[in-house]
Amino acid sequence: MDPRSHTHVTTALRLCLHALLVGLLALVVVRTVGDTAVVVLAAVMAVLYGAGALAPVVQPHTRAAAVWLAALGAVWLALLALSPDALWVAFPLYFLQLHLLPVRWGLPAVAVTAGAAVAGFVLHGQETGPGTFIGPPLGAAVAVATVLGYDALFRESERRRELIDELVSTRAELADAERAAGTLAERERLAREIHDTLAQGLSSIQLLLRAAEHTLPPDAPATAHVRRARAAAQDNLAEARRFVRALTPPDLENGSLAAALSRLAASTSAPDLTVRFAVSGTPVQLPTPYEVALLRTAQSALANAVRHSGARRAEITLSFMGTSVSLDVVDDGRGFDPESSDATRREAGSGGFGLPAMRSRARSLGGTLSVESAPGQGTALALTLPLPVAGREDTAA
Repeated sequence: MDPRSHTHVTTALRLCLHALLVGLLALVVVRTVGDTAVVVLAAVMAVLYGAGALAPVVQPHTRAAAVWLAALGAVWLALLALSPDALWVAFPLYFLQLHLLPVRWGLPAVAVTAGAAVAGFVLHGQETGPGTFIGPPLGAAVAVATVLGYDALFRESERRRELIDELVSTRAELADAERAAGTLAERERLAREIHDTLAQGLSSIQLLLRAAEHTLPPDAPATAHVRRARAAAQDNLAEARRFVRALTPPDLENGSLAAALSRLAASTSAPDLTVRFAVSGTPVQLPTPYEVALLRTAQSALANAVRHSGARRAEITLSFMGTSVSLDVVDDGRGFDPESSDATRREAGSGGFGLPAMRSRARSLGGTLSVESAPGQGTALALTLPLPVAGREDTAA
């Protein structure tokens, strides 16, 4: 009768309820030996109860359950009219009514059943006492407390189960996110190491070989070897750069840094938040670590604006200034005190996107990170990275 999953406890309670009703009907039959009508009505009620208990359509809070209970109640009233001992059958009826009917209907049905049990016993002219008027209402109160208490425990158990499922799911998602973040961090580290060591070394070798080629006579035997060595260094430098590009974050794989920042501004969503992106100056090709640092800083600043500031407007500006590149992220949120220890802990605990991580990334590239903010006055974040001389010469070439 209950679509919820059955446990051993609920199964045992159901069997006890079935046994209680059948036993009370048998008691009525035994105490009224020779009354055929009582025997017939008791048998009819037992058969009707068994049919409803086995019928799949009889479920809590359904019309079929209400009809079944009404039929059981009618047969019980007829049985109560013939035998005062039928009042004891009211006790299993309490549990059925509370279980199958909504609370707003179950409680009145229990009250009516208790009143009918007392009235039936009195109308039969039986000897009455305090127990006659206290027993059925007391039994009804016990049934109400038992059923409502069980429902409360069941709901609490379901909430805990949902919380456990959510916790397990969240832990799995967190583990996946940590693995993805670790993979991206390792990709960035490898790209930075290859760019700063292998690629820079090959670039220096190429420049030295070019200088050596210019100092040698064109017809000298060593000139051909120098040319072949410079071509090999150039090919290997191109291969190293392709390898570095393959290790860059996915946001930078399909376009320039400006395109990635534009997509970031368009995809950042929060209630009543508008993000705009602009480019200032003449864009130049940046080393991969620079692009990664600028993109991660923009992502961090926007993530903090969405989670903490309550901003309605944010602007991202990428500025190329010849010898340096700068990223500015400004929002009109509630702001904070950058020197506050609470703010520092909050930023540090925001999944690796806090101010300490931004400053560390800026220092690793010889840049600076400045934050201007105050409670109620928004936040302005600026990351400035100096372009390396070798990088500028290589870009110009």
